[in-house]
Formats: sequence, structure tokens, C-alpha cells
Amino acid sequence: MANQLKMDMVNAILTLKQRGWSQRRIAREFGIDRETVARYVHLHQADPKPATNAPIGSEGPKPARNAPTGSEESKPANAPIGFIDEALPKSGPDSQCEPFREVIEDKLQSGLSRQRIYQDLAETYGFEGSYYSVRRFVKRLGRDRPVPFRRMECLPGEQAQIDFGTGAPVVRSDGRRKRSHVFRIVLSFSRKAYSEAVHRQTTDNFIACLENAFWHFGGVPRTLVIDNLKSAVTKADWYDPDIHPKIQSFCEYYGTVILPTQPYTPRHKGKIERGVDYVKSNALKGRTFSSLQDQNQHLLNWETRIADTRIHGTTRQQVGKLFREEEKTSLLPLPAGRFPCFAEARRSVHRDGHIEVQKSYYSVPPEYTGREVWARWDGHLVRVFNGRMEQVIVHVQVEPGKFQTLQEHIHPHKRSAVERGTVWLLRKASLIGPHADQWAQAMLNARGIPGIRVLVGLLNLAHHYDGQRIDHACEISLTHHAFRLKTLKALIQREGPKQQELEFIDEHPIIRRLSDYEEIVRRSLH
Repeated sequence: MANQLKMDMVNAILTLKQRGWSQRRIAREFGIDRETVARYVHLHQADPKPATNAPIGSEGPKPARNAPTGSEESKPANAPIGFIDEALPKSGPDSQCEPFREVIEDKLQSGLSRQRIYQDLAETYGFEGSYYSVRRFVKRLGRDRPVPFRRMECLPGEQAQIDFGTGAPVVRSDGRRKRSHVFRIVLSFSRKAYSEAVHRQTTDNFIACLENAFWHFGGVPRTLVIDNLKSAVTKADWYDPDIHPKIQSFCEYYGTVILPTQPYTPRHKGKIERGVDYVKSNALKGRTFSSLQDQNQHLLNWETRIADTRIHGTTRQQVGKLFREEEKTSLLPLPAGRFPCFAEARRSVHRDGHIEVQKSYYSVPPEYTGREVWARWDGHLVRVFNGRMEQVIVHVQVEPGKFQTLQEHIHPHKRSAVERGTVWLLRKASLIGPHADQWAQAMLNARGIPGIRVLVGLLNLAHHYDGQRIDHACEISLTHHAFRLKTLKALIQREGPKQQELEFIDEHPIIRRLSDYEEIVRRSLH
């Protein structure tokens, strides 16, 4: 049906045309199609009688079906897009592109752009017109009309779309107003929805609202289509977005998947775009609430009484009934309990190989020093994850100011010999020689705990002296029962002799028998 303009606009068009305005300028001024302007100008030129109060084309005798009037009744019913009836009168002079019509059509068929067509015409055919002339001609051909969007419908339980919108203001008792945000999720098949108001769009609030929606539905949709919300997407990317790690864990727990839309492309989630507008205009517009709890209770009642009972304009079925009969059983089952609550944050590994969580310090492997890790804590355990969200270590959460350090997290170069233990030290001492091993064990038995440092000193001597000299000095020390490190060093430097052991003799000419001494004692007593 041809566009029908009001009489005042028709008169304005004809007046401006009489004043010398071009049809293109008139169309641009009124925001209408240039062909519409040409049609009214042509009708006026064909029948210059004064216009009546009725719009042209709405009353009066209609021209014959085959008459060459500029109206669209003369256009064949099965005419293709871009059809131009040569019998129709043309407005203005012929386009400079008209001699190149076939060339332009061939290039359009090949998929060339208008700019490329203009360049080829100018270089190959000596075209003297402008690029805008080519663009207008292509538009007349109807080849640059946008491709219609494809509607995407989903199976029951397959998809849900999520977004935030502006909620109703919360007016406190002191009169201060605080704005709110309304979270809304819509199941794509039945259009069953859930709404909840929050003060801030944080990751924890997003998870809480999403979890409440799952339990409200009694099941979990398989995919979640979301906008690139800062609370869920740390880096927007159509091909490989970075999802917040806590959101990833939440989805793994419930068995669903987050699918962010392409940035700045709201049509990828058209169902929720309209759904947010619906809750804003119907449930919340013109209302205020004294608390967030009151607003959420109102939203829950509204979803049940109004949103679920309406006949949806696309499905032509009642939302709540369609959900109960066809979609609810297709949702994934809920887990046994709710998602474990924990706090999460990035942490930098300090130079001492620890991270700080709640004013306490926890060790990580030495290769993560100077890097960033993820830490999760719930009051009982502290879990540390690397950048790929692979668990690195688990600590028991300790009181503020405490250090939780595992021995395997101490770099070998920073681990002292004393920390390695007595067994390790004795094993290293036995490598020096058999006498060094005997001296080390005898020294520890004689000196106890302080002897551990002496044992470290013995091993340190191996960096300065030959092992045989050390072992020989240990042999001499054992004969003197000398277990001081400085004595051992002196023996190594001076190579002192061993202490001689004399054999004990029972009889000798100058030694009297015990019976003689007994006789002397007896006489003395008398």
C-alpha cells in the first residue's frame, strides 16, 4: 500500500516544489522517501485542481490498474525487490549511472561494495559521476536492503537469557532515596521469568539472584545467555571471553554454561531486552518501596499474578501454563544443596613466597613468587588457584597474624641445613669418611641439640679441606674424646698425633702384692 500523507504535509511539499526545492531536499526535510515526494508532485502535475481535505489516494476515483500513475497499484504483485517499472514517470533527470546499469548489476551480483563499483566505473568506463550518485542508484535497484534477522527459537529447558535493568527507588525512613537494579532471567521457550532487586551489580549478588531463580524454577537451563556484565565477564570477547572464576565454579556446580553475547549487540538476547522493559514499565514504573525486601516481595507476587498468567504475544499461550506443561520437566535437576559460599580475590605472591588472606599469610610453591594467583576462603579452608583455575594448594585457615608455611614451599636455596634435619646431616657426614661418621654420632650423643650446629660446621669444613684430612682428624679426635669444632680444625691444620693407649699390667717387680699391704695395715692398727 502506498504511503498516504496528511493534507498539510502534501500542501507543504507542493509549495516547496513550486519554490524551486528539489525532491531530494524536500524528502530530506520531512524525513520521507524521495519516491513518495515524486509521486505526490506527479499527481499534482497531472491534476492541478485544488486539494480537498481528504488525503490524496484515500478518496475519489481510482486510476485504471494499468494506468501509468506513480502509485504502487501499477507494480506487479510478484515483482522482485528492486523492481522499477519503466512505464512509471521518473522524477528529475536520469541518473548518470543509467548507461552502466548492467555493469553495476553484474558487480552487485559478484558481491562488490558500492565504493568498489564506483572505483571500477571511474577507472574502466570513464564514469564522471560521484560516489553518491552510484550509492543512490544502487539504492534504487534495491540491492542494499539489509538482510532480515533470523529468529532463534529454543527447545524446552535449552536456554535462558539474563540482564539487569533499573529498579524502583527505595525510600528510607529518613526520606533519602536509594536506587536499585532489577535482575531478570527469562526462559527462552516458555518466557517464564524471575525478577529480583539488588542495590549493586556485584558478582556475589549476580550469583545469589541466579541461584534463587534456579530454585524458583525448580531446575536449571542448559545455557545462560548474558550481556557482558562486569560482574560476570572480566574481559568481553565474542570468540573467547574471560568469565569470572567464581561464576565458572558456580556454573560447574549447577551443570550449566555461560554464553556472553557479542559486545554492543543487544539483538542476541532480544527476549530478555523486552523482558526487562516489561518489568520496568509494568511492575515497577511509578512505584517506590521502603526496603529492598518489600520490592522483591512485590516482584515475586507480580510474576505469579501478572507475568505468568498473561498470554504471550509470540507463543500465543499462557506463560505459566506452558512452563509447567512443557518446559519444567526439561530443566536440569537441582543439586542436593546450594552453591558453597566463599570469598574470592586475586592475590600477589610476595617475595617471601606467601599470600595475604584476611590478614594471615599462606605459602605457595616458589615458582609462583612475583605472580598473581586466585585465593578462595570460607572460614575453614584457603584454596589457592593458578591463572588456569587449577588448584595449587589448600591451607587450613588460621588466625590473623599467623603464618601457614609448608616445607615443600621453601626454595632449596633458602632452606638451611638445620631445617633439613639430623638424619640428613648425619647422612652427609658419612660421605666424608667412616671416622667422620663415628665422630658425628659420638658428638651428638655427647652434646645433644647444640651439636646440630657443630654437625653443620663439620659439613662446611668439606668446602675448605680434603675429605681424607677431615676423616683423619676425626679419628684423632675420637681418641681424645674431643668434640669441639675448633679442636677438629686445629687437628686438621697441625695433623696432631693420636693419643697413645697403654696396656694395663697386673704384675711388676716394684709392685707389691695386696697381701703385703694388708699385713702393713694390720700392724699399724695394733
